[in-house]
Amino acid sequence: MSIEQVAPEVERMREVFALQRHAFAEERYPSYQTRRANLLALKALVLENAERIAAAISKDFGHRSEHETKMLDIFGLVSEINHAVRCLKRWMKPRKRGVGIWFKPARAAVLAQPLGVIGIAAPWNYPLYLTLGPLCGALAAGNRAMIKVASDSSHYGRLLAELLGKRFDQDLVAVIQPGAGINDGFSRLPFDHLIFTGSPAVGRQIMRNCSENLTPVTLELGGKSPTIVAPGYSLKQAAETVLWGKCLNAGQTCVAPDYLFLPAGSEEEFLAHARAAVARNYPQPLADNPDYSCMINARQLARVEALLTDARDKGARVVALADVDGARRAGKLTPHLVFDVRDDMLIMQEEIFGPVLPVLAYRKLEDAIGYINAHERPLALYLFDEDAGRVETVLRQTLSGGVSVNSVMLHVLQENLPFGGVGNSGLGHYHAEEGFQTFSKMRPVFYQAKFNGSFLLKPPYGRLTQALMRLMLR
Repeated sequence: MSIEQVAPEVERMREVFALQRHAFAEERYPSYQTRRANLLALKALVLENAERIAAAISKDFGHRSEHETKMLDIFGLVSEINHAVRCLKRWMKPRKRGVGIWFKPARAAVLAQPLGVIGIAAPWNYPLYLTLGPLCGALAAGNRAMIKVASDSSHYGRLLAELLGKRFDQDLVAVIQPGAGINDGFSRLPFDHLIFTGSPAVGRQIMRNCSENLTPVTLELGGKSPTIVAPGYSLKQAAETVLWGKCLNAGQTCVAPDYLFLPAGSEEEFLAHARAAVARNYPQPLADNPDYSCMINARQLARVEALLTDARDKGARVVALADVDGARRAGKLTPHLVFDVRDDMLIMQEEIFGPVLPVLAYRKLEDAIGYINAHERPLALYLFDEDAGRVETVLRQTLSGGVSVNSVMLHVLQENLPFGGVGNSGLGHYHAEEGFQTFSKMRPVFYQAKFNGSFLLKPPYGRLTQALMRLMLR
């Protein structure tokens, strides 16, 4: 009989899981006061260490805008925690439900109960928000959580373990660092729920691993999020907004605009406005501009450059919106627009995850809608249009994880909206009340009344039962 060889990191991970399972068995329903205190402790931890967190994330990237870390990672998380604290008492309260006329005077309710131990498999692109955001929902719902940090987030991961370790016991919140066997082993643990953020390819493997234990999963998988500029909408306004979103975090955002539809004939005007927007937002050369972030590593930089090369070799017109060579030497990728694209180009087949935006032209809005519907369902859809009727048409005739109208990406930061994909872009929701419910068992409870008519439904059956059934089946 062979003896399983287990790496020390995997053994520790299993021990932590067993510790949390035992702790949950000892406290299956944490009080409102306990949950609120945990959320406030999480908020204080982040606010007190905002500078250290931003510095650690920047070190992992080579350079990442401090302002973007504070605006997107830290603000997004603090806003979510504040909302959870405000709403927690209402979320925890049993929800009364009516009962059918044949069962009165009984009563019914739905009770939100903690699931147990939650696994959080975090990405590197927004390592704080996409790690501690799910943790906020897990703690609000009364669970315990294990966080696996991404291998490209080593500096942040070590800091996160230090900070969480000072505020929370390991049997409540624990951080698992990358190591041999960790990635695959983490999703094979029998969690009560696992949330994963990453690519569809890895998401499929995560789902296969989770199926071994029938572990329910929430998958946030990204994809190619389309943007439509409707006829008559200001191209200047659209260019400023779209390029702002495309350049945030150097385009390394799961809900970044991935490709753009413009009314036919407006491409050159949009290009001029796009150049102006980039120049205005980044007046310093990108190489030493503190507001423009690096690609996470040389591998990702080379991957997106290869998409540009493939498109150029197949006949696309690739236009850089700022200096290229200086930015590349600093590990940064200049924003690009790519015109005359086709579906056989890799740039139209893969999620770009960089500051590169393919541009397609349409003559009828129905053509753009048809193209979107012929491809995988995206994580986000963006529409720029002042015509309320057309907006409603696009919303009803397309399907995506979320939508921002006349903006990009801001639906994700709305504390009262759920966030999640559909189809190839993900499964399930988190954020807001839906996130609380994701990490809870919404348990139906029926309370029988002392005096009730259930005896009429018990054998031996006779005329009275038959008469009653005739009434019930009308």
